[in-house]
Amino acid sequence: MKARDVMVSPVITVKRNDTVPEVAEILLKQRISAVPVVDDAGRIVGIVSEGDLLHRMESDTERRHSWWLLPFLGQETLAADYVQAHARKVSDVMTRKVITASPETPLHEIATLLEKHSIKRVPIAIDGRVLGIVSRANLIQAVASMGKVLDVPTSDASVRDRLLAHLKEQSWAHTTLLNVTVSNGVVDLWGFTSSDGERTAIRVAAESTPGVCAVNDSLVVRRAHAWR
Repeated sequence: MKARDVMVSPVITVKRNDTVPEVAEILLKQRISAVPVVDDAGRIVGIVSEGDLLHRMESDTERRHSWWLLPFLGQETLAADYVQAHARKVSDVMTRKVITASPETPLHEIATLLEKHSIKRVPIAIDGRVLGIVSRANLIQAVASMGKVLDVPTSDASVRDRLLAHLKEQSWAHTTLLNVTVSNGVVDLWGFTSSDGERTAIRVAAESTPGVCAVNDSLVVRRAHAWR
């Protein structure tokens, strides 16, 4: 699946000259946690999230640093904290460095972006123009929906061939020490693995193979010293 398959569209956006209270009202009314900021040409120039509005003077939640920490923070940090708490315009509180992706980006790459940059959403854009947005929740929804896809009947031989072919592609799997039998969709795993992790991974691979309805794990773990 790709970003275009799960993205939310159209996307609610705001402008740089909109006010912080206006953005806060949009987040609450639309029940969203962030909103992209676009210029007059519709190109993304920033994003405002709940996190950007967390420390505000209106809610008396401004950052309060311990007196002993003040000499180490520097004037730039203190000034930035003040702006974040008191600014009225979106342009002053928005996050300017926005991580984006294209509609054709695979979901595994989207997941990597979310994890790598510790963000909760990725705007989907072409030439800077926002087409949609993919959040962590959208990825979870994709996982849930995949579980509802009807299984197509598959022969036991096809299931076995598919599982073994998949395992042979994995660098961690010792397929020469593995035997697999399939009967009426039930997979029996026999043989040896070098670790508990490999044993678990093989079982997971079997369980996720289309056509499998159950897995019997009879694998035996042989530690590294046992191979000598």
